[in-house]
Amino acid sequence: MTAPAQPPSALTARALNRATLARQLLLARERVGAEEAVRRVVALQAQQPGSPYVALWNRVEGFDPAGLDTAVQEFRLVRSTLMRITLHLVHADDYRPFREAVEPTLRGSRLRDRRFTETGITPDDADTLLPGLLAYADRPRTGDELRARAEESWGGGSLTPAAGRMLRQYAPLWHVPSGPPWQYTSSPGFVAAGPEPAGTGPEAAARGLETLARRYLAGFGPASAADLGQFGLVQRGRARAALDALVREGAAEVLAGPDGTVLYDLPGAVRPDGAAPAPPRLMAMWDSTLLAYADRSRIVPPAYRRHVIRINGDVLPTLLVDGYVAGAWRPVEGGIEAAAFHPLTGADWDGLAAEAASLGGLLAGRDPRVYARYDHWWAKGLPAAETRVLPF
Repeated sequence: MTAPAQPPSALTARALNRATLARQLLLARERVGAEEAVRRVVALQAQQPGSPYVALWNRVEGFDPAGLDTAVQEFRLVRSTLMRITLHLVHADDYRPFREAVEPTLRGSRLRDRRFTETGITPDDADTLLPGLLAYADRPRTGDELRARAEESWGGGSLTPAAGRMLRQYAPLWHVPSGPPWQYTSSPGFVAAGPEPAGTGPEAAARGLETLARRYLAGFGPASAADLGQFGLVQRGRARAALDALVREGAAEVLAGPDGTVLYDLPGAVRPDGAAPAPPRLMAMWDSTLLAYADRSRIVPPAYRRHVIRINGDVLPTLLVDGYVAGAWRPVEGGIEAAAFHPLTGADWDGLAAEAASLGGLLAGRDPRVYARYDHWWAKGLPAAETRVLPF
């Protein structure tokens, strides 16, 4: 008589941590090009223009920033407002489904924002304006040019700069690269996303979210419906429906997480043992791994969360030690200032020093003080158990 199959044991917190690191190319750098790396990690937050470069340096063996330059300049990798109503760098082929997935969120947050509606323009007005505005953006346009064109087409009065910004953030537009060191300036140009416009409406949103859910599990799984909702800033019910649809199709499976949490993952996906060694890393500002989950303790110890995810939304560049945030770093004259939130071993410091020397090679030809504008967080104090300057 055959014994009944035993249900799989619940995944531990460390096993989830290692799964994330493996899929985010953080257990070991891999020799892949910039485009493939971005697809593998799903998307890179890009409101700080240098961060995609630092993020890929952390993940790609022999990372060549010129390859990222070229992919951006040729619009094979594109920057636009997407998940969490935040600027992301994604592969051009992924833009449309990702945009469809988050369209309801973008519409509600941008076209119903008081700064937009107080001018008298309605979401229906915006729908009427968009085709002509996108046709006008068939070549690069400045933000002021787009706002003036929208005013002219609307004919209902003037749009404030804030209202123009809300409209641009909702519209399917790509930022126009301006060249090295980091490709995007604080006032970029805009061009219509192409070649085929993203769909709108419930069916397109559901279809796009199912695609995003599949890609999210590949890059961040195992994960819960709440985690997918957090990553995309989509309603949890929509996230659960997309994940359940994948399960019905046989494209995803249900697993048990810590404390019985219902998790989803792709069948056969890599799930390293929780004891797998994790090398030190100097993570970019706003690195997606810190923000991709409702339960951020997968990467960020709860005691350190408020120190690295600041009240205004800034997410500091962090030290990753044994797979978890252990401090913060910033470039200073001649090296990296590393502030550890708890005592580290000599081997930990040696590993971080080797990373700092390598990072110095990337920054030297670009901008050695890439995050200098955020130095005020250090001036206000961080709870460092030890601080060292690791030379380039």
